Amino acid sequence: MSFSATYLGSSGWLVEFGEVRVLIDPWLKGVLSFPPGPWLIEGRLQKELEPPDQLDLLVLTQGLADHSHIPSLELLPRSIPVIGSKSASKVVKRLGFESVTTLSPGDIKQICQLEIEATAGASVPNQENGYIISNEIGSIYLEPHGFFDSKISPRELDAVITPMVDLKLPMVGDFIQGARVLPKLISIFKPLTVLASTTGGDAKFSGLINSLTRVNATSEKLISEYENQIIFVQPKTGEKYRLKSRNV
Repeated sequence: MSFSATYLGSSGWLVEFGEVRVLIDPWLKGVLSFPPGPWLIEGRLQKELEPPDQLDLLVLTQGLADHSHIPSLELLPRSIPVIGSKSASKVVKRLGFESVTTLSPGDIKQICQLEIEATAGASVPNQENGYIISNEIGSIYLEPHGFFDSKISPRELDAVITPMVDLKLPMVGDFIQGARVLPKLISIFKPLTVLASTTGGDAKFSGLINSLTRVNATSEKLISEYENQIIFVQPKTGEKYRLKSRNV
């Protein structure tokens, strides 16, 4: 049975657990901006994507526009079941999605032949989610800002989706903590594959935040230490990556 992840740019993924197709944090079409306006930050895709078909589940980590992107969500059938953080659930409910399950950190949901465990993600400023998603085909952890939930119990997972750099803003500090968290994720999950997320894709950004953002740390040294044990992927938008599984 196939276990794969297709990168959709930014924080977006299509993960396939056998026949079960899960869409995560899609930004597929349209401009990305945050209040109070484009002067703060605005993103534009160089290449727009069509929504994947035959979706079984939509998973949203955050309610912010780069994870719950309204123009992209409006392209999806409202009948698709949704798992989301509290803020993300509010967004999709306003859009008319018919089956929305809100998970808080520590909650576990059985749906679409999957087990989904919510973990504590970034506070931006509200508490958002990471997730551990698994079935008999494979298992994966994802959290788009690199924030680690100390309550996660150690276990072996097949794949991890995480940023691999730290991004810093003046007066704010590291708002993406991928380089900082990666050693912890490797230690606690012992993944076979690590896929970089959040900071990639074919988007161009402008605005004040973009001009002030700096790379504060990278994971190059750590990757070199583990490159014979773990597959590290810097994904390209639209590319499908077959994932190793301990169960297949």
